[in-house]
Amino acid sequence: MQKYIVQGGRALHGEVRISGAKNAAVAIIPAALLVDGVCRIENIPQISDVTVLLKILERLGAGVRFLNTTDVEIDCTHVRTTHVPQDLAHRLRASYYLIGALLGRFGEAEVSMPGGCNFGGVRPIDQHVKGFAAMGAEVREGDYIVARAREGRMKGANVYLDVVSVGATMNIMMAAALAEGNTVIENAAKEPHIVDLANFLNSMGANIKGAGTDTIRVFGVDRLHGGTYAIIPDQIEAGTYMAAVAAAGGGILLRGIIPKHMDCITAKLQEMGVEVIEEDDTLLVRRRGRLMRANVKTLPYPGFPTDMQPQITVALSLAEGTSIVTEGVWDNRYRYVGELTRMGAQIHVEGRTAVVEGVSHLTGATVQAFDLRAGAAMVVAALAASGTSEILNVQYIERGYEDIIGKLRSLGAEIRSVEYEDEELVRRQIG
Repeated sequence: MQKYIVQGGRALHGEVRISGAKNAAVAIIPAALLVDGVCRIENIPQISDVTVLLKILERLGAGVRFLNTTDVEIDCTHVRTTHVPQDLAHRLRASYYLIGALLGRFGEAEVSMPGGCNFGGVRPIDQHVKGFAAMGAEVREGDYIVARAREGRMKGANVYLDVVSVGATMNIMMAAALAEGNTVIENAAKEPHIVDLANFLNSMGANIKGAGTDTIRVFGVDRLHGGTYAIIPDQIEAGTYMAAVAAAGGGILLRGIIPKHMDCITAKLQEMGVEVIEEDDTLLVRRRGRLMRANVKTLPYPGFPTDMQPQITVALSLAEGTSIVTEGVWDNRYRYVGELTRMGAQIHVEGRTAVVEGVSHLTGATVQAFDLRAGAAMVVAALAASGTSEILNVQYIERGYEDIIGKLRSLGAEIRSVEYEDEELVRRQIG
């Protein structure tokens, strides 16, 4: 197993190029199953979730060929099986996108229950199932999710989502792309990666309108053809580096981003006293003095993203005054708070609300990542803390951040990855 060792207390300086969006890639790769031909997907992030998804496609019979480190050709023409291997599916949450893609292409899917991050709350797929059922599929849930279209092909339908769900919106879009007739998704999520998935499918011959609004219309077509598509930059990766500068100080230039996607994060950091200067595809982020308090509530896009809640909380723990963080998307996403308190943070959690009393500094400690974004928060905290920190369970972090060690080193951080024995984690948990 690997752990990160961080010598903190160093301001960050330099520039970093943002990778392709993880949340877009993990839907677009399964969506390649809908394409009858070769699709070339560019700007794919080099993260473990992508690696697992590509292995799943290969096991299903797809041809996968990397052209370079970020561009891949996928040919799903000869895929015939709809059974997704359990040993791979349980390794990531995004395996549920394979259900919508396989239903859309073959009218059936058999996918083991997804794995991935567990940050203490329930992450149901009831809205996904509701959409599939409205479109004529029978769905059984158990160790495997088994779904079959009653008439062999999905049928267009009107689907109203009871809650705004990114995963359900994307999954229903995929199932509807090749359906007979038209599908309307109301109360749809609006995140940039939803627009990216729609753009990918449209570039392959789908007919989807309204992505980015709360009503998406999918006009079913008979076939998708091959083509080339580039994934958008990662909003959350960029936001994590912005939070790192806010917490540790310094100034960095983020390259290869879409500034509009960053508005919800930029506005909050500016409220905290961080300077953010926007150019065409860059953001210059600087922090000089101490951070100011702020209140944060996570909301569906264009609100402040839940995937940035742990990272912004780290920065607020070093701000002057008392800040209130409210988690408006998931029931419980504060498992990481106990790790921050080990480093000297003063945070009290009550339900979905965290009261953050700013402290003058954090101190290095041995902590662990409980999920992807909580792990990123531990890295941000370790960069800002005085002394040495060790971060365990870093496999969560590497699910969503490409070359985080190399990128942070290029900004002047002192961070390295080393191997350790499983017993060390056991002792840490017992202690």
